[in-house]
Amino acid sequence: MSNLQIRKLFFPYLWLIFIPVSIVMYLIHANPVLISVTAILAIIPVTNLIAVSTQDLSTKTGTIIGSLMNATFGNSIEFLISFFAIRAGLIDLVRASIIGSIIINLLLLIGLSMIFGGIKYKEQTFNRDSAGVSSSMLLIAVAGLVLPTIYKAITGKSEVIMSQAVSITLGITYLLSLFFILVTHRHLFVARREAREKITWGWRLAALILLLSVGAAGYESQILVNVLQPVIRTTSLSQDFIGLVIIAIITNVPEHMAAIRYGMRDNITLSLEIGMNSAIQIALFVAPILVLIAPLIGGGLTLAFPLFQMIALFLAVMIINYLSSDGLCNWLEGVQLVTVYIIIAIAFYFL
Repeated sequence: MSNLQIRKLFFPYLWLIFIPVSIVMYLIHANPVLISVTAILAIIPVTNLIAVSTQDLSTKTGTIIGSLMNATFGNSIEFLISFFAIRAGLIDLVRASIIGSIIINLLLLIGLSMIFGGIKYKEQTFNRDSAGVSSSMLLIAVAGLVLPTIYKAITGKSEVIMSQAVSITLGITYLLSLFFILVTHRHLFVARREAREKITWGWRLAALILLLSVGAAGYESQILVNVLQPVIRTTSLSQDFIGLVIIAIITNVPEHMAAIRYGMRDNITLSLEIGMNSAIQIALFVAPILVLIAPLIGGGLTLAFPLFQMIALFLAVMIINYLSSDGLCNWLEGVQLVTVYIIIAIAFYFL
């Protein structure tokens, strides 16, 4: 094995040193900003372990389940950070991270996949049937998130009960969509299996590494959330920007890595499925679960989001629906998606 191969094999995992570093700094009550930086640097290689182990496990399944696994375990970090943030009373940050994760999967993830795929391939095709179903589910997600917001704005009444009712409805809809995808209409969602995919660890070791990685991500998430309030005071960054941009980026690294890899292999269908499945899962499952468990952990999360966040979400869904309607994509469309995401991030920085 050459030195270059050795560096490629071990370099990503050298970053795991930040796990003990962040823990030590947290225990000795170091500067909150420094603790948050080391916690983020610890979460990033953990997300890489989640991505690789999920890829190994997906070789034992079909491509449909594989894309769902990428979305599910990638979103586990989002769920963990949101869970601890609700306990800490950072409700605005949780709402922003929910919207941010949806937007980043629809715009940045899919956009980067199209760009990197377009470097090698002039034009790529994808499954219009699966994209169409995902587009419809995204519109349902927008309706579920927008209506409680409008209800509160118009009536001035509490949206708690309505949010819980809508959350249950969205959760049931998501489970029914899985039954549609995996059972009754499975043939519509068949994507090409990667013949060149290599198994890194084997499924047993991959399952163990996945469990350990999620556990490590949970502990690092708790450390990160515990120091966020002093970080917000020190840096003057808003909860909205931290949630919508910073938290959304670090919690969606696994999906980005997998989607970009598939895009570069001319399998953009899987890239779109990972991005859209992840966004749908956050909107129809993760967010409703967080709303329902919030009262149990001392929080008051509802589906009433700030108007500016709703506008950004609506724009992201409309744009991805339009670009995914013809079954064709190229690098310029990827640039357009990334551009819209950057504009939204800039807007929230100055908000």
